[in-house]
Amino acid sequence: MRIRADPGRQRVERRLFEVHARLERARAELELADEQLAALADAAEEAKIRMLVAETPLAEREWHEARRHAEVMARSRDAARSRVAELERAQDELLSQLVV
Repeated sequence: MRIRADPGRQRVERRLFEVHARLERARAELELADEQLAALADAAEEAKIRMLVAETPLAEREWHEARRHAEVMARSRDAARSRVAELERAQDELLSQLVV
């Protein structure tokens, strides 16, 4: 006797596998963004200190640029964090469909 697999369940399992793979990539991207943000934030803080000590227009421009780079990376990190949360919700939803 052969048991036929439920096509709906197979579809959910396939989608769950795909979401899991995307989630792993998104988590790696988030980890990288966190590391890059930390480095850029440190660079911005150092540039700020140089600006305060030097009191030159060049030092001020360098600080503004470093701060801008850190802000851009913070937005990128936040977007990566949102993708992870979205994928985690999708994964939870798919898992709940398997349990029912």
